[in-house]
Amino acid sequence: MSEQKTIHAALADVMGDVQAVAKKDRNNHQKFMFRGIDAVVNAVGPALRKHRVIVTPEVLSANYETVATSTGKASTACRVIVSYLFHGPAGDSITATVAGEAWDSGDKATPKAMSVAFRTALLQALALPTDEPDPDSETFVRASDTDWQALIDSAKDAETLRALYSQVGQSGLPGKQVEALKAVISERGQALASGEKVPA
Repeated sequence: MSEQKTIHAALADVMGDVQAVAKKDRNNHQKFMFRGIDAVVNAVGPALRKHRVIVTPEVLSANYETVATSTGKASTACRVIVSYLFHGPAGDSITATVAGEAWDSGDKATPKAMSVAFRTALLQALALPTDEPDPDSETFVRASDTDWQALIDSAKDAETLRALYSQVGQSGLPGKQVEALKAVISERGQALASGEKVPA
């Protein structure tokens, strides 16, 4: 009986089979292309099965925040930290721990955040190429409270708003100002998602 492959060898074979996942899904509200969870799993799943790699999740934390939309409707922001265990044919495993975040006005914030986390784990663990800008290609200078409002007002897409939402939490502003700015960001995000006209 031949020796079973280690998880490292099995994942290397998966990487050899899956060279890239193109951005073919389109967000029609915010007008950008992305790689959805289905596209990533459809590309990676057959190779994982071929090389007998099983992936199981463990949620390390899940945090929720209720924010109001422009119409006053409550929306939930969910942020998760998930460890994904990649099990190999030989019985060994390695772990990839990632974060995921999503907003939803219904009851789908958690599964959306989990989908984001799983997609991130697969893309990063398998080093799948992306055409997104390198994070080091942009730098940010801490802004004042009024500068934040201007940045929020000028945001035209969900990716920019998500970045602002994260950055304002690390801005050093007093807690009440941070929460107020987050509420404004969330309101603008909901307006964009619903197709409402927002101030330029």
